[in-house]
Amino acid sequence: MNRIDIIHHIGDNYNVGNTESGEFSYAQALKSVGKDIKDYQKSTSGKKHQILDIRFENERLVILVETKNRFSKWDKNKIQAQLQDYVRFEKAYSDKKIIAILAETDGDEVWVWYGQSVIIDDEHKLETETALRSFAEYEELCFGKVNDKIRVVDSIKALNEMLHSDGINEKLRSQFVGTCLLALKNGLVYQGIQPTVHPKTGKKIPPEKVVINSIKSILEGLLTRSGSINKADKLAILNNKVLDDQDVTSLTYDELKLILKFIDENVVPYINDKNTAGQDLLNLFFTTFNKYVGKSDKNQAFTPDHICDFMSKVVGVNKNSRVLDPCCGSGAFLVRAMTDAMDDCDTEEERENVKKDQIFGIEYEEGAFGLSSTNMLIHGDGNSNIVQDSMFKRGKWIEEHEINIVLMNPPYNATKKCCNPDYTKSWDAKKKEDPSKGLHFVEWVAKHISKSGKMAVLLPMQAAIGNSGDIKDFKKKMLDNYTLDAVFSLPNEMFYPGASAIACCMVFDLSQKHERSNRDTFFGYFKDDSFIKRKGLGRVEKTDANGVGLWTRTEELWLDLYKNKREVPGLSVMHKVTWKDEWLAEAYMETDYSTLSDDDFQKTINDYLSYLIKEGIIYES
Repeated sequence: MNRIDIIHHIGDNYNVGNTESGEFSYAQALKSVGKDIKDYQKSTSGKKHQILDIRFENERLVILVETKNRFSKWDKNKIQAQLQDYVRFEKAYSDKKIIAILAETDGDEVWVWYGQSVIIDDEHKLETETALRSFAEYEELCFGKVNDKIRVVDSIKALNEMLHSDGINEKLRSQFVGTCLLALKNGLVYQGIQPTVHPKTGKKIPPEKVVINSIKSILEGLLTRSGSINKADKLAILNNKVLDDQDVTSLTYDELKLILKFIDENVVPYINDKNTAGQDLLNLFFTTFNKYVGKSDKNQAFTPDHICDFMSKVVGVNKNSRVLDPCCGSGAFLVRAMTDAMDDCDTEEERENVKKDQIFGIEYEEGAFGLSSTNMLIHGDGNSNIVQDSMFKRGKWIEEHEINIVLMNPPYNATKKCCNPDYTKSWDAKKKEDPSKGLHFVEWVAKHISKSGKMAVLLPMQAAIGNSGDIKDFKKKMLDNYTLDAVFSLPNEMFYPGASAIACCMVFDLSQKHERSNRDTFFGYFKDDSFIKRKGLGRVEKTDANGVGLWTRTEELWLDLYKNKREVPGLSVMHKVTWKDEWLAEAYMETDYSTLSDDDFQKTINDYLSYLIKEGIIYES
């Protein structure tokens, strides 16, 4: 198939060239974004490879096509290395997902690669892809159908109702489902199980117990292969707190089989953890289930996956990042950081190194520690450096691991036992909860990581407004040592149906003091993330008329505004602040009155009336 036919087949309207002949020069492209191709060339191959034959793109996907007359006439290793060079250049040029293709012009053979890192070799080539597809088909291959995402979310409600009817306590459900999903992904056999006899005691083992024992064996094997620290502790939590819990052990074989069959048929087929879309779906399942079953606990602030993704991209997580979440909860930030870092890798060795040596988590609460360990195992390991402890006892451990990126969502109303003991010494007897609203967690962590590092942290609006003495004290400590790079005001109901707190994301550059940096802070008013509330399921992504999710475009806009420090009325503003000021876009941003409507005015009035009724200031009559 000649080049013209290839372009027609994949899609003329997606074809993008920047040379007179229609090819794509990476030297020119990288120069346009202030980069030099020499910084990304490898001495073994890359110096002579600068111009790609055919390039296609839309707002979230790039397809790279390099053509050869016939593969048999070329050294396979050399042409694969050439395509790998173009993949490396593309990663430096854009943040989009990549599909890389070698195609014959005198024949019909094609070789296709995609996934997290796009490693161009025989091992990672897609053997099932033997013919060219259209751009839309490649997009579906890379991202999955949006209906897959909706179906996974829809399955959560039915699964939750099933667990409720079977008597599984709601605080146990997420961890139990996580262990079941993990076992099913690793070959659990649960159909047609017969009672067996214990080889030592001679006692009869019922089929449900046989299945539970099989799940335990799979978990132990996974933890052993991962080289996980605290393996015994993790197994004890997963066994004693989950699989040996009375609610689980009292399940009949038929009940357990139906639960496993439901997960196997309604969740597993839609989750392919070999690519980034699969990682997204896995985390969507895990975090949505957590939020759904935890709706009665309004202090649970599970960070949505898309916000984790945004924050990871804000601080630029890549294959060289050493990432810490010191309050890792269910592990959502760690999963996202691991996925983004592996996306940037060029070899399998780099990917393994990311999973084993570059992702770190600390969790104080035992149940959440079990959740994060399971979540990371489900996503392909990375759990080996998660520990259960107070972060305030792990200062030396953090320093030894040379952390340069922190993603965190600390507790906003932590009790005394969870806070820094050096800080709580100054509390009077009346103080029961953290008066810094989480800021003292942030300030403590900042002192223990690389001075060239960056932090993206979620904190409540109170921490940004800074009315109390403690909040102002910690705001001053932060700016006396670090730079406030950005603050993003996020959706009011971001944690729905969990915590009711309204959060913002603060980004700190730890390389110099705020005053010395002498620069304006970027403030984003990012209240509309293209998600809506859906009864019984929390907040779900809106779609366009073609069923394509809207979050990708929204995220691209947010990142463009932040990275280029652009001011747009109603969305963003640059302003120089001190520790005495409010750290929120609302305080400095121009209102875009052209977008206001009667509906906006009516909604504001309704919200205010609801507030007055809720506070008992007025009463319904």
